[in-house]
Amino acid sequence: MADSVTSLFRSTAAHSPSMAALTRESDGAGPVDFCIPCNPYFPTPAMFEDMAARLRDIITYYPSSADTITAELCGLLRLPPQCVAMGNGSTELITWIDHLLVRESLAVPVPTFGRWTDQPMETGKRVDMFPLQEAGGFALDLAQYAEFIRARGTRVAVICNPNNPDGGFLHKHAVVQFMDAMADLDLVVIDESFLEFADAENEPSVVQEAMLRPNVIVLRSLGKNFGLHGIRFGYLVANPALAGRVRSMLPKWNLNSFAEHVVFMLKEHGAEYAQSLHQVRRDRMDMSGQLSSLPGLTVYPSQGNFLFVRLPVGAEGTVVRDRMLTEHRILVRECGNKIGSSSRFLRLVVRPQVDVRRLVTGLEQVLYGTSRRGAAAPEQATGTGYSSGTAAVDRLVSRTNGAGLRGLAAQTAGAGVPGLAAAPSAGTGMPLPAAVSAPAADAGGGMPVPAAASVVTGVPGMPQPVPQQVPAPVPQPVPQQVPQPVPQQVPQPVPQPVPMPAPAQPLAPVAQAPMPAAAFPAAAQVPPPMPPPAGPTPPGVPARGGLTAAQVRGTDGLSMAPATGWQGPQSWPDPAGMDQVG
Repeated sequence: MADSVTSLFRSTAAHSPSMAALTRESDGAGPVDFCIPCNPYFPTPAMFEDMAARLRDIITYYPSSADTITAELCGLLRLPPQCVAMGNGSTELITWIDHLLVRESLAVPVPTFGRWTDQPMETGKRVDMFPLQEAGGFALDLAQYAEFIRARGTRVAVICNPNNPDGGFLHKHAVVQFMDAMADLDLVVIDESFLEFADAENEPSVVQEAMLRPNVIVLRSLGKNFGLHGIRFGYLVANPALAGRVRSMLPKWNLNSFAEHVVFMLKEHGAEYAQSLHQVRRDRMDMSGQLSSLPGLTVYPSQGNFLFVRLPVGAEGTVVRDRMLTEHRILVRECGNKIGSSSRFLRLVVRPQVDVRRLVTGLEQVLYGTSRRGAAAPEQATGTGYSSGTAAVDRLVSRTNGAGLRGLAAQTAGAGVPGLAAAPSAGTGMPLPAAVSAPAADAGGGMPVPAAASVVTGVPGMPQPVPQQVPAPVPQPVPQQVPQPVPQQVPQPVPQPVPMPAPAQPLAPVAQAPMPAAAFPAAAQVPPPMPPPAGPTPPGVPARGGLTAAQVRGTDGLSMAPATGWQGPQSWPDPAGMDQVG
């Protein structure tokens, strides 16, 4: 029984198996779920009783059109219907965004929600992955991310706020500043699927700002916030032209009767929903404190309804996951199959205190050997495709990003990004832009940014550009690990040189070794940058450097990758997810 349950994880390449699959392979009762990021306090028991009483009618008859359901939701959220498109889950909307609005390339920080990497690769697009550094707590530095986008010439940029799986949060003014600095891109997507669980600031959402900009889409979830993943409903907010383009491609009845029933009953339960969000935030603080007390376990700050944790040294995530499930009937999300993460990390959903105590007890027994099986030990290589860790991440980034981070340094050292000021430190947000006398042209050759944008001279910590010295031709390849001499004509000090191979002719790409903690190597140590793409990729042709999802996952490609008007108290949260208690 235990083997059949845990084997489901080996056959699921891109995600965890569904709760239904786990239940079918067990004794008929599912485990305590710390994997699926639901709201455990909503809907209320009374709401579930209402849905159960009307189950026959709900599943017997067709739902209303998507326009009718969207109009009701917009009335609750005080959003104009022409700026909203509802989908059968956020994945449906991500799919249409990719097909309609991503021409050839998309940039996204990793680790993040898997569909933002896999979906565009499945349609032959180039995905430029910007690695979030473990040393920096996986915080996203928007200035360095913008430098990366300009250097790659990427046409679409994605930000998840809070990010999944680490829960990293960006303040609203920093996101708006980034949107304006990227005004010349084809599209900027702000995925706010978990933002309603955030409490770092009063109004964190950028939905109002998105409606005023021609190239910004905000994606929001309903299933995650309402604790109803199985219903599959979410929505996007954009200016009427963008929203209408997506909405025109959706089927007339793409939303089911359960989604309609929930949307139309929400107006009577705004107070309960607001209270559920408040309770999740309290539970997050309590759960973080309890997990932080476990020796060797690192808990990263989160503004989502989940916590990203690093296991103690010597503990293998797949072993911990399997033993937690088979010995304690607790389901956790091991993150070894997330690009940019490794099997040393778990994502744990916030749950009530009684469940957290059970989780902590189980982890103590599995990690520290207080059970008969002893402490969890590193799992031996079994050929299951769990290629995770720094080396694998660097290999993927290098292959997908052309010249990789080393080539990036040559293109971005000291260049700066028009319109985006450098962050003072990771995770502290971005300063507001300072006015300048004239607009600056962006590094990517696109439209100039607004004149009110500020100009930076480089990313903090990056070396200043050094004049390139052309060495004399070398008749034979120099053996590996032979340091290269530093050019004598150097206008300013440069970092200590490191061993660098100097081949006589270009070599084929090879797997990259683990990158150092620094964001970029010194500019003097990099090869010449690769030329940017010549233009848009024809439909159906993979972009330069693009990978398929099968290639990334290491498979053979033969198997699929896997307003007013409220009735009752005025207590419904606004579109930013904050409580409007009357």
